Amino acid sequence: MWEAAPVTRPKGDRSAASPGGGSVSTRSRPAAPNRPSGPRRDDERVWARRAERRSAEPLAASWDPEPPPPAVSASGWLQRTVSTYGWRVYALPMLLVLTALAVLDAARTPAPDGDAQSPATAARQPLIANPGGGPGFAAAKASAELPSGGPFTEQGAGTWTVVPGAGPQFGTGRLFTYTVEVEDGVTLPGGPQGFAATVDATLRNPKSWVGSRAYAFQRIDDSRAADIRITLTSQLTQRAICGFAIPFEASCWDADLQQVVLNTARWARGAVAFQGNVVEYQQYVVNHEVGHGLGFPHVPCEATGRLAPIMMQQTWGVSNGYLAALGSDGVPADGQVCEPNAWPFPTPP
Repeated sequence: MWEAAPVTRPKGDRSAASPGGGSVSTRSRPAAPNRPSGPRRDDERVWARRAERRSAEPLAASWDPEPPPPAVSASGWLQRTVSTYGWRVYALPMLLVLTALAVLDAARTPAPDGDAQSPATAARQPLIANPGGGPGFAAAKASAELPSGGPFTEQGAGTWTVVPGAGPQFGTGRLFTYTVEVEDGVTLPGGPQGFAATVDATLRNPKSWVGSRAYAFQRIDDSRAADIRITLTSQLTQRAICGFAIPFEASCWDADLQQVVLNTARWARGAVAFQGNVVEYQQYVVNHEVGHGLGFPHVPCEATGRLAPIMMQQTWGVSNGYLAALGSDGVPADGQVCEPNAWPFPTPP
């Protein structure tokens, strides 16, 4: 649920492809014919006539002499240029100087901290539609803020350890293997095993993705072989992976790493829309981010009063107007408001 629009690269390919290229060979030019120096005429008429000279003709004379070009003084050149181009002769150097100064100033101006992202990271997140104001922004901000609550780890080591606990397949349909991992340095009530138990119980619930009968899951202990890595990640590491263009706590799916990145801040405190029910929020965020791993994009609320779709960005709110005010994935400000919902199939088929 960062609800970031996921960025996709082929599984296992964690480096950018380098464009192919070739070299252009340089060849030396053939030596010029041994011709007299001087300007050429059309169709080489000068050379033809010189070839027809008789031996009795004086060698010092020229058969088709051409006067040398008139000498051009600097002042004469300037007068003709000004006459031809007018005021543009003076304007062009000034424009070049002003452009160079503008480029230098832009290069020396540091970017705001919140926007210091790689191009890949920036592509994952939409920009805020109403940064700091605009209709509905205050209410949207209040809904997206992190609630008060217990402590959480702000910064971990940036590495993850797999929680042991491989098990059998459950569900029917296409099989997805997954690992449960906790970032090194992260502490939480119940420890890594408590986190793993919540993940397993969520995915095994018939209201989760197995309820469609199109997906099956199996927990394994090898992160290199897993289709989906479900990781509890510290607040600042999550921001480094997912970006922070919309500056409210979230989680995300990173397709490059095949990794669900669950934010410790949200795991500990939940979201305003879930009205203090942290366990229900944890179930929601697991289902939402695994949904991205299955290939599902974000969707808006369909109709007021209905349960929110699992792929709605409920971490920031269950109102389309709130999400639109934040600039989230092009959600329309159509007035639809849903009820919070943690499950893909709240009523099993």
